[in-house]
Amino acid sequence: MKNKTENVSRFIIWICRKFDRSHIEEIVDGLTEALKDPDSRLIRRDEFRENHPFYRDYSVDPTEPISKAPSKKKRKIFKRS
Repeated sequence: MKNKTENVSRFIIWICRKFDRSHIEEIVDGLTEALKDPDSRLIRRDEFRENHPFYRDYSVDPTEPISKAPSKKKRKIFKRS
């Protein structure tokens, strides 16, 4: 897994290649407003994890899935004598 700072620097490089200066300034302003406003319509990653602490926190069942339906054994009926 890559280092977080490396991911951030790659993201910054990507933004600089895709957008011009005025667009980047708008992006920065929008991000700072979203971080300042607690009622922002954007859900920050930390808030989502706080609200849903067990999201994707599961383990895989080691047993194989059933491929055939279980066989139904016929019960013998005994007659009373």
